[in-house]
Amino acid sequence: MLLSARRISPQPSLLGESPVWDSLHECLYWVDSVACKIHCYDTRAERFQEWTLPSMVGSVGLSQGRRLVAGLQDGIYEFDLETSELRTLFRFAEPDKLVRFNDGKVDRQGRFLCGTMGVNADPRGELYRVSASGKTEILANGLRITNAICFSPDGGTFYFADSLDRAVRAYSYSPEERGLEAPRIHVDTKPYNSGPDGATVDSEGYIWVALVQVGKIGRYAPDGQLDRIIDAPTDMPSCLAFGGPDMSTLYVTSIKDSGTGRAVSRHPAGGHVFAIEGLGVTGIPETRFGDQQGNI
Repeated sequence: MLLSARRISPQPSLLGESPVWDSLHECLYWVDSVACKIHCYDTRAERFQEWTLPSMVGSVGLSQGRRLVAGLQDGIYEFDLETSELRTLFRFAEPDKLVRFNDGKVDRQGRFLCGTMGVNADPRGELYRVSASGKTEILANGLRITNAICFSPDGGTFYFADSLDRAVRAYSYSPEERGLEAPRIHVDTKPYNSGPDGATVDSEGYIWVALVQVGKIGRYAPDGQLDRIIDAPTDMPSCLAFGGPDMSTLYVTSIKDSGTGRAVSRHPAGGHVFAIEGLGVTGIPETRFGDQQGNI
């Protein structure tokens, strides 16, 4: 299997995260959390755009039309890409400067799951689920660094990690508004000398995990067994998403300097976004916020 990786971003991000492919508009979105920016690569027009947000942005998901749902420092918002207006979906009654939203993704029922993290990696984080109506639920707490949020193709399994545990958890996930039951450890990343960062699922139900501390990307079967492991294009891959016209391209964001001292790249291309081709698998189009599975 011949793999190729090409750099697509014109400039590096400090903390690149949350790549999301928009199948309808053939655009790739990602964020620079530290720089408070959302980036977009329009593959049709071969054009790059960026928007500056009022605070750190941990992750984004697709919403209706030209809008995204985003986890910022103090809450979850819908962001209009054409007007740059923010609509509040959930906001902390008493913002905590030691907490911010981090990884997030839209589930197959069109709800946004996004977790907070302790800025100093202390266990102050919680996992939130927000619907398009604004209903907000807390699904977990006591988290340090929320990551690896993604869902099985049928939406019946929810994957999630507290990176410092060095394991990806798997939960049975109901389409109804229920809490989470006890998880099982799906992938133990300790043998790979890394905590898990961002993750995505392919159309065969395998989960791809960014092993940020060792510059690797692992593919794990539905039973959690390692299928393959590949070298990332930089030393600190942060998050993953499938995209492209046939959903066969794996987009990889990376870190240049997280701003905390915990993650600083030594690679000359640290912080850039890459496209990996030749993996022989395809991804699944992301559900839009407020939609049901299968709608784009």
